[in-house]
Amino acid sequence: MSHELNVLRQVIGMLTYDTAIIGGGAAGIVAAISAARKSASVIICERMPKLGKKILVSGGGRCNLSNEALDGPHYNREGRGLVRSVFARFGRDDISGFFKEVGLEMYAEGGRVFPVTDQSSSVLKVLEMELKRLSVTVDFGFEAADIAGGDGFTVTSKAGKKIKSDKLIIAGGGKSYPALGSDGSCYALAKKFGHSVIEPVPVAVPLTVKDPLCHHLQGQKIAARVKSIIDGNVEGEAAGELLFAKYGLSGTAILDISDEISIAIHRHNKGDVFVSADMVPFMEKGALESELGRRIGRKVQAEEMLAGILPNKFSYLFREMFKAPDTGKAAAALKDRRFKVLGTRGWNEAEFTAGGVDAGEVEEGTLESKLKEGLYFAGEILDVHGGRGGYNLAWAWASGFIAGLAE
Repeated sequence: MSHELNVLRQVIGMLTYDTAIIGGGAAGIVAAISAARKSASVIICERMPKLGKKILVSGGGRCNLSNEALDGPHYNREGRGLVRSVFARFGRDDISGFFKEVGLEMYAEGGRVFPVTDQSSSVLKVLEMELKRLSVTVDFGFEAADIAGGDGFTVTSKAGKKIKSDKLIIAGGGKSYPALGSDGSCYALAKKFGHSVIEPVPVAVPLTVKDPLCHHLQGQKIAARVKSIIDGNVEGEAAGELLFAKYGLSGTAILDISDEISIAIHRHNKGDVFVSADMVPFMEKGALESELGRRIGRKVQAEEMLAGILPNKFSYLFREMFKAPDTGKAAAALKDRRFKVLGTRGWNEAEFTAGGVDAGEVEEGTLESKLKEGLYFAGEILDVHGGRGGYNLAWAWASGFIAGLAE
């Protein structure tokens, strides 16, 4: 359908498009570009006053837009089949080529891919320029409240405005950072066509812990190796920054193991959930024990026993451990400090969503609904989530591009 015909239809009151997209985030924008490049008339229905607000905060404002190692194991088990099928059609090199084509220069740092400007705004700008070049219509303030099928689709906004289309892509995101546009409202739209929604829970999220150590060390960061322990079994492990907070634990290492913890607590009501923290990851237990014994032999005071190993606050807090010294017990306590996890912080602090539209109800390779012809899904609305490091944005770009392809 030509752009001129689309304009004519709008003039006479027929808001009809070949493709309508609900959600103007990463997946929705790329879906629109993909569809418009095939000469389709396209509209993005976006509830916020601007596109891509979550893109702007991604990667700490730098936009970690992809990773050099895009493969299944970096994603949740339930979504891996779908991920592999999409990346087989639009993978790492295709994502890179897409962004180069729209004018973005990139570089890799430890496998993570960033724009050379180190500014998320650069990524959004080149995408907006391409939308403009392709004459994609964007309807801001359009909060989709209902969808009707039949002869194509009719999307009705909360204000009563109607958009008709032959093809519909739902790319409304999950529930993380609701103030930036994703509030989970699109799950209800998917359910209208019989789709199941796996209970969404916040992931890449800080953990709530009631422990005196967290209270006394709030604001303190250390390098650590952490493990998630659920029902006595180690479920995940990560190394990185451990941040003590008044409410509990955060930092990159905690965010990296929070997925299985959040799912266990929120979805499966597990209570036997712990974090094990190796607070001295740069020393083996035997070496640490020997060093503590050496210090005892030199009659180092209890409140100074950890000086040079951990920040000074730790020596004071752990001083009781060294008043009747048992170096083996002390080393074990520092290498395996257990914290009972009570819960997680909320959606406003979660980077991603675990859960969403059941991946088994979507066709591999196309992302078309198995329940409704012409209906497609892209991005975080699906039960697909990856680890930190550009995996989730890579999925958004790739799934959006593939969803936009089908006619």
